[in-house]
Amino acid sequence: MQFKQIPPPEYMKDYIRFFWVLESHDTNVSAASFRTIADGCPGLIFQHPDKGILFQNNKQLPGTILYGQATTHAELRISGKFNTIGIFFYPHALKTIFGLNADELTDTCLDLDLMAGEQGYRLSQQLADLSSPQARIDTLCTYLLAQINRNDQYADKAMQHVLDRIKKANGNISVKELREELQLSERSFERRFKQHIGITPKLYTRISRFQASMQLLRQSDYNKLSDIAFENEYADQSHFIRAFKEFAGYSPFQFQKRSKELIENLSILTK
Repeated sequence: MQFKQIPPPEYMKDYIRFFWVLESHDTNVSAASFRTIADGCPGLIFQHPDKGILFQNNKQLPGTILYGQATTHAELRISGKFNTIGIFFYPHALKTIFGLNADELTDTCLDLDLMAGEQGYRLSQQLADLSSPQARIDTLCTYLLAQINRNDQYADKAMQHVLDRIKKANGNISVKELREELQLSERSFERRFKQHIGITPKLYTRISRFQASMQLLRQSDYNKLSDIAFENEYADQSHFIRAFKEFAGYSPFQFQKRSKELIENLSILTK
């Protein structure tokens, strides 16, 4: 199994966190299982139609997938040899790139070929015909840039400001404080946030806080779990563990012992 993480070109860095490529040419591999965890971001996956079949929670997925925010963990399985490329977007991407209300894709995905019609079908065919990851990345960037130019009216500086505030605070910030900064009613703020990000501001801050705690866990930057809980302003260690299980599907201890992260928030499952 070969895995690569590839940074986006400079002109896409406001939209794409990174590309990833996962390939296996082992004919003896019957299935590889992976776990995704809630990370506050949507994404895109292309799987070569002749190399492997991708399942999520035992449901077969289409060849080119655009997926939204995940509010919990999920399992992916690829049968046979596989040749897959993916994109981890920033949280606002569904609205600013594709012009979609992000909450329409929360905890689900769609076939990009069906959404984009003939244009999406041509993209899938182009990607299937290309052999190198870089050629596929270039093709995807060309397609996405055209989408951005078409949907530039959906860019929302106020929502980007809110996202930046939440990130800097590692999720430990009052939703009321954010709402009052924009001088919006509670209902208007939540509706606008869900349209652009896909979930409520409160849930997004919870996922952001969980992700900040995950980073400390990855870096082993703690002496005991209660240190992570305290650093990220959980009420106590039990609240931290409960949130971890909700978003990762493991306790922190199980995560360290049973999962091997290929990249952040995507682990290969071990027995």
